[in-house]
Amino acid sequence: MTETLRRHPRNSLTDTLALNWIRTDQHGASVLITAENLLAAEQEVRRVLPLGMADVCRVARIERQQITLAVPSAAYASKLRQLAPRVLVRLNDAGWNLNEISVRVQGSLAQNVTEPSQRQAEPLGSIALEAFSRLHTDLEPGPLSDAVQRLLKRHA
Repeated sequence: MTETLRRHPRNSLTDTLALNWIRTDQHGASVLITAENLLAAEQEVRRVLPLGMADVCRVARIERQQITLAVPSAAYASKLRQLAPRVLVRLNDAGWNLNEISVRVQGSLAQNVTEPSQRQAEPLGSIALEAFSRLHTDLEPGPLSDAVQRLLKRHA
């Protein structure tokens, strides 16, 4: 049973044969061409976008002279709309004949977004605590003095 559930390693010959078979089928060839076009456009879009956004933005559709980009949240959509003219220029420079970008929020993409890791604060050593304690005694009452006091309480 474990033998049948085990995945077979990828084989370039098998991959080539599968792609050749798909290309011979009229419907399969059409799907393959569409997928290749979407992936090529996505690569061009990624070259323009900031890294965090490039990782989550997907090309959903290219129809007539409009490209639809999908992002996981409204915040990404807002930023992408600001960058749309730059994206459009990049795509047209790469040979795409497009004049409009549509942005769609697609919540399912949020599953692929990794949350930034929580910062791990190292506890202050005795020398640092002593220095902050001296600083606190030298400060006049106010917001800075209060902040240093909270820091001392947290790390004491």
